Amino acid sequence: MECSACSRVTPIEDRGIVTVRSADPAVQHRINGQAGTGSASSPGSFRYNSQEELLGRLHELQRIFSAEERDEVQLTIAGLGGKSESRPSAVSLNHFFARLENHSLVQLIMKAEFTSHMQPIVDMETGSIFAYEFLLRAAEDGPSFQPYQLFQTAQATGLHSFLDRAARISAIEVSARHLSPGTKRFVNFLPSSIYNPNYCLSHTFAAIDRCSLDPADFVFEVVETERIEDIAHLRSIFQVYREHGMKVALDDVGSGFSTLEVLTALQPDFVKIDRGLVDRCDQDEGKQERIREILKRAASFGASVLAEGMERREEWEYCRSAGIRLAQGYLLGKPAAAPLGDGARPASWL
Repeated sequence: MECSACSRVTPIEDRGIVTVRSADPAVQHRINGQAGTGSASSPGSFRYNSQEELLGRLHELQRIFSAEERDEVQLTIAGLGGKSESRPSAVSLNHFFARLENHSLVQLIMKAEFTSHMQPIVDMETGSIFAYEFLLRAAEDGPSFQPYQLFQTAQATGLHSFLDRAARISAIEVSARHLSPGTKRFVNFLPSSIYNPNYCLSHTFAAIDRCSLDPADFVFEVVETERIEDIAHLRSIFQVYREHGMKVALDDVGSGFSTLEVLTALQPDFVKIDRGLVDRCDQDEGKQERIREILKRAASFGASVLAEGMERREEWEYCRSAGIRLAQGYLLGKPAAAPLGDGARPASWL
């Protein structure tokens, strides 16, 4: 089984044949009348001899469809230059134009020209490094970008599954170069990018195996800002990770998306308290009450709790006294290209 959303992206060659299709017969009739005027042999297809010609023909097509229809109309572009060995995949008209408009970022995504930095996660009892979370960053010798901008472009162009997979593999490979066995590695993932967990995650598991890493060292974390709409689907993703010997984490607990009900339904191994609750929690009784509720709920199914976004020593002291086990934030260490030195503590006062 394959998943076209996370398969390799076929580059657009300078010469090729475009096939335009729609499941709506009325829309397909319009396509045949417009696209079929070219030199390709079948209705709904046309040949192009330069990318400029391709862009012009697609602009003609774009004008005859509504915004909703442009999302449904699918393009398959087969190059004639012999540069690509991949089978061409269908792309919506809207996604195709977004790829042209964001060409430099799309190229960056397709070539995986990025790396992962790591931010320490600290054991609050001992002050030692328990784990690192891996975060997408620009490569030292590559083009610069803002991570949120890259993911926004991936979403607009239909490349979010491809980017999400490549980012997971980057984190795995960077962790193999820098971390010793036994150190936990928190790696983000987008639930919406994983259509079939057994197939879409197979590349991730293969990368762990290729790097000779222990699956038990990995914790896969639902990425922040990802709205959880399909609990059953996310539960099935968690199950596949666990079947392969890995742990799972739920991020942003206490925010609008990750509620106590979601927490109970999913029962992750790690619960990350939203940074908005951690911020000045030492001064806010309302936040303290919500933190206690999260701790109680997590304890009911044996999850470890982590306070993220920690920036003040007073927050550290309150969270530790409340019984939170793990902490992460700029107070303890910013994301960096290399881990802290062996035996190092993130702050001298710990």
